[in-house]
Amino acid sequence: MSEVTEHVHCLIIGSGPAGYTAAVYAARADLKPVLYTGIVPGGQLTQTTDVENFPGYPEGILGPEMMEDFRKQAERFGTDIRFGYITSVDFTGPIHKIIVDEHKTITADTVIIATGASAKWLGLESEQKYNGFGVSACAVCDGFFFKGQDVAIVGAGDTAAEEATYLAKLCNKVHLLVRRDEFRASKAMVNRVLNTPNIEVHYNTQTTEIIGNGQTVTGVKVVNNQTTEESVLDITGFFVAIGHKPNTDIFKGWLDMDDTGYLITKPGTTQTNIEGVFACGDAQDKVYRQAVTAAGTGCMAALEAERYLAAKEHVMA
Repeated sequence: MSEVTEHVHCLIIGSGPAGYTAAVYAARADLKPVLYTGIVPGGQLTQTTDVENFPGYPEGILGPEMMEDFRKQAERFGTDIRFGYITSVDFTGPIHKIIVDEHKTITADTVIIATGASAKWLGLESEQKYNGFGVSACAVCDGFFFKGQDVAIVGAGDTAAEEATYLAKLCNKVHLLVRRDEFRASKAMVNRVLNTPNIEVHYNTQTTEIIGNGQTVTGVKVVNNQTTEESVLDITGFFVAIGHKPNTDIFKGWLDMDDTGYLITKPGTTQTNIEGVFACGDAQDKVYRQAVTAAGTGCMAALEAERYLAAKEHVMA
């Protein structure tokens, strides 16, 4: 049995750009936020090498370094940052209960969810070996680094089709690897792919190994799952676009979410269906999934939490 050990005004779950930005704003508003980092402090960006599209870093910055800057700024204003993992929640009443690491209970007036999403991977050892060194799950983030080069992207849905056409504007050639004999993408997206001359679609094709020189990617080994014929494509970049999974399982049954688990917020806000619970970043954004947009919604969540608490205090006064 867990025991209530403390009560906080504002609890932030997650430590990516959304969580840390929410912490900066909440701390400056004197909400005395407590932030739990989750299993991966700093979120997805800690697994990214170069970040060149976040404003304020004209020379670019390493993902882990940028998240360290975010953390220091949040701490500077008094955020209580703790390493821990939220294992369950109880949003029954106006005071929200959160269980940390299965044994500690915290009650909170407001909760800001910034748990992010995790990219789905193929599960290859070589894929993880070269992750950040030629392998990426975000063409919009990392496509620039492969300008004028030959790359491959795996996937068959709208995201894969969209990212393939994005890469085609930057790269010399894009190999699109589709596991079945057809796309899952919408007809409009498929037409866009097929009408882009430097995209070559490989149907019935599965990736068996990412090839590299120990430092960067040099090729990809694929197999035709109908003919069992193996071949190697000479590429320098390999993109995985088979989807993301939002880290929202612990909120099932409490918060409204779509079929894939993304939290649903009221249009133009970060408000969930539970009063005093706000969602920001990739946990509720399946469209943009960028650090800068996550930070923006983190700001929104903190401002809305502040206004929510102010309104409650006014009613009680």
